[in-house]
Amino acid sequence: MASNTILQIVTLLSIFLPNAKSVQFNYPAVFNFGDSNSDTGELTAGLGFELLPPYGQTYPKLSPIGRACDGRLIVDFLMDAMNLPFLNAYLDSVGMPSFRRGCNFAAAGSTILPASPTSVSPFSFAVQVSQFLRFKARVLEILAKGKKFEKYLPTDDFFGKGLYMFDIGQNDIAGGFYSKTFDQILASIPTILVEFETGIKRLYDQGARNFWIHNTGPVGCLTQNVVKFGTDPSKLDDQGCVSAHNQAAKTFNLQLHALTKKLQGQYTDANVTYVDIFSIKSNLIANYSKNGFEQPIMACCGYGGPPLNYDSQISCGQTKVLNGSSVTAKGCSDSSAYVSWDGIHYTEAANQFVSSKILTGIYSDPPFSDQMPFLLNLKF
Repeated sequence: MASNTILQIVTLLSIFLPNAKSVQFNYPAVFNFGDSNSDTGELTAGLGFELLPPYGQTYPKLSPIGRACDGRLIVDFLMDAMNLPFLNAYLDSVGMPSFRRGCNFAAAGSTILPASPTSVSPFSFAVQVSQFLRFKARVLEILAKGKKFEKYLPTDDFFGKGLYMFDIGQNDIAGGFYSKTFDQILASIPTILVEFETGIKRLYDQGARNFWIHNTGPVGCLTQNVVKFGTDPSKLDDQGCVSAHNQAAKTFNLQLHALTKKLQGQYTDANVTYVDIFSIKSNLIANYSKNGFEQPIMACCGYGGPPLNYDSQISCGQTKVLNGSSVTAKGCSDSSAYVSWDGIHYTEAANQFVSSKILTGIYSDPPFSDQMPFLLNLKF
């Protein structure tokens, strides 16, 4: 599958490069905010638990495991494409982690709205922004005292020149279906986006000028949601995804796109890029065979077998007693054939596919095909 991906990128390069300007997609550092789609160890460090094998099995260099995946995430592939090291989690302090080229505040289970007592993660978007503000203040304070930690920390100008990435909102939408009606979820979207805009403003006021905003994917296609909300076939679309969930995601994305257009007009000295992750992932699932996959919805790591291999009572890698028998949620033999890793998160192979499409620039607003030369740094 990887060779097909490279061929697609080379083909796109041949189309776009003749008209490309000599612009470099080049940032000295990246500061990331989000949920499990881009968490590189924040929640495991913050709440003190482990993601045990088979998590991380495809890319063991990432040990200790902090990613909800068999290997690399989209953010890892994007960092690689920008010739930057993988981001360390803000709270993962053991082993002298380097934050020289950025920091990751994303935490699995996080929402844009403030966390509730029943939330998986206490690190909502506003908390992540506050963590960044403290991180920046401490960095500048330490650097002012001398050069002892210079190689571990970003310089002052990196904060203004760096890229601020966002992939959050999925849990606000998908999680809402456990306690709200479809109409209530739609009605909550403006409030969610006011909270998001407030966080963006706080970062802008601190000097952030390069914003990279992912919309949310087709949450109705996640195995977990198909099992929970798709028992009635009339609730499913032609791809076997839960229609209401995807419609809510589309509505969220429409309003998020409108917000980014507002921000583009409001912050004229900033770069605000909206990335249509929904379209990329929807295309992946609708054309999974053409894209090199065998299973678009069934989980690779789970329990229960076909057609979905997912049981909410037992998570990937766990061993439990169910119905009087000890069972284990095991990983499949070839995760590259699956889109879904554990019923909630994508496999490394799927993340690589999504990343390759992001890097074409055609799913972004504004598109960045004039910056295509940076694709030559691709290592996957």
